[in-house]
Amino acid sequence: MNSQVLAMRSPADDALERVRVALDEGDGPGDLASLAEIAGLSPTHLQRVFRRRYGVSPAEYARARRFGQLREALREGSAVTDAVYEAGFGSGSRVYEESDRRLGMTPASYRAGGAGASIRYTTTDTPLGRLLVATTARGICSVTLGHDDDELETRLAEEFPLAERERVDAGREEWLDAVIARVTHELGWNVGDAPAMPPLDVAATAFQWRVWDALIRIPRGETLSYGELADTLGMPKAARAVGRACGSNKLALLVPCHRIIREDGSLGGWRWGIDIKRQLLATERGMNAAQG
Repeated sequence: MNSQVLAMRSPADDALERVRVALDEGDGPGDLASLAEIAGLSPTHLQRVFRRRYGVSPAEYARARRFGQLREALREGSAVTDAVYEAGFGSGSRVYEESDRRLGMTPASYRAGGAGASIRYTTTDTPLGRLLVATTARGICSVTLGHDDDELETRLAEEFPLAERERVDAGREEWLDAVIARVTHELGWNVGDAPAMPPLDVAATAFQWRVWDALIRIPRGETLSYGELADTLGMPKAARAVGRACGSNKLALLVPCHRIIREDGSLGGWRWGIDIKRQLLATERGMNAAQG
């Protein structure tokens, strides 16, 4: 375990946690002045330290949480109007103004399994098996590992059953090729310069993005448990929520959720297979050893 990345809690951590809980519950006050009173901080100071910790303002965090609730309700089949208001939006127009950025498509399209969305994808061989990378016009929406193309294409179809899906050959789609080159470079399978990451088009809450960002910061070849990762976020009681955020990751290797193990030190499960997870960690540790 990498104990150096475990964060120490402070009164400021506790204050921010009280505000985050109030926002997650959604029933308490949402204006900055009331949240500042909960934290025991001035509104200006709360705005600054909340953004520093979570990467967004309290208002942006609350909005992302509502979009997360909306996304889940739509996936479960709720009517669009019901889902919009149950998620805490007072007006449907605000949802549609931001839906492209938050959902990658309109709420009705997302509920309909991606109807109207256009997805281009390709597959390639890696030492870990087959890799599928998919993109919309806005950015990368899926990176998955599997035994063969049929398995990978089935997963993509299950996530976006009504989207228009087009397979493209390697070399015909710049973003897809950039992700493949970056993945193979990071794991030592090619020696060229790693290309810049293309934009991402993945629907997620502010909390999920925060967990994924913490995953990226785990050094290659090292591991943390869900509880330890929750500690790094200053949220020691949120191990289950962290686990759910890890499980919702759709960007294999780019967001290294394979570096999370069980509290007892065993590997636990992994969305793309325990054998691949074991091989991947061994590969990373071998690279570390080779580099001294």
